[in-house]
Amino acid sequence: MENTLFSEWIDRFGGYLRMRNYSPRTIKKYGQTLQRFARYVWLRQHSGPGGALLDDAALEAALLDADVNVSAALVTDFFSCLSEGRDYKPKTFHRMISTLSSFYRYLYAQGVVVANPMLGVERPRIKNQELKYLKHSQVIRLINSIEGERDRLIVRLIYATGVRVSELCAINIEDIDFEEQTIRVKGKGDKIRTVFVDEETLDEVNGFIGNKIEGPLFLGQQGNHLSPRTVQHLFKQYAPAGITPHKIRHSYASELYRRSKNLRVVQENLGHSSIKTTEIYLHTDLDERRNVYRQYFPLANEKKSGE
Repeated sequence: MENTLFSEWIDRFGGYLRMRNYSPRTIKKYGQTLQRFARYVWLRQHSGPGGALLDDAALEAALLDADVNVSAALVTDFFSCLSEGRDYKPKTFHRMISTLSSFYRYLYAQGVVVANPMLGVERPRIKNQELKYLKHSQVIRLINSIEGERDRLIVRLIYATGVRVSELCAINIEDIDFEEQTIRVKGKGDKIRTVFVDEETLDEVNGFIGNKIEGPLFLGQQGNHLSPRTVQHLFKQYAPAGITPHKIRHSYASELYRRSKNLRVVQENLGHSSIKTTEIYLHTDLDERRNVYRQYFPLANEKKSGE
């Protein structure tokens, strides 16, 4: 079998991610996690009977020349070691586990490893994973409470389209098709998708831009695009505690799914590559749950059946 060292396959995996249009920032984060894991594996493979001191200094001094063929137990030990040395949040562990999972799926597809060790690794529980979000009437009240034209339009456009804050800030006037009522946005990995906009929101956009026909929709410093940080600050100023641009995107997804029950459309509108990512945004409507309970649960039907 050809070289099976981390030093070679981390680089190859990075090239694979670039080919799939992953952003440089994401590729860098993947690489950092994989290098840390590779150094841990090297220490474990080169430690004596007494084991190795697996602190930050030892990991920094370790090499990347470890074999990628590892056991699920070693992966679990890696995360146990991390949790002992530092107070990581469960979401951080989820991200790192996802990175290793993607890496080993790639290695398995390439025939580099005989088994995927990540299949035996459990993810830590995340308490209160359900995201707080606003219902439609609450979002409308939030929008109406904002006095400034630009700031009000920013919040409305996030809710009208479901775009990420980074996508919103990158919109150019020429990306907006007023006849088709659509906007072309650049998502993660520079993927272009089309989102839809209601007529009333487009009327507000039209009034906001005046006679301009090109350039950033929302101007920041020195004529550049508005920064995501400015939008986040806007939410801290106007929105209820805990409500961020991402939560308004969540409100968009929940409302669209509640009314349409079309998960695939919601996925495509949000720009998610996996439908599993979309599912965490969705909530079964309370009225729907009540009706299903009354219709199908035996205790709720006993009186009806006895009549």
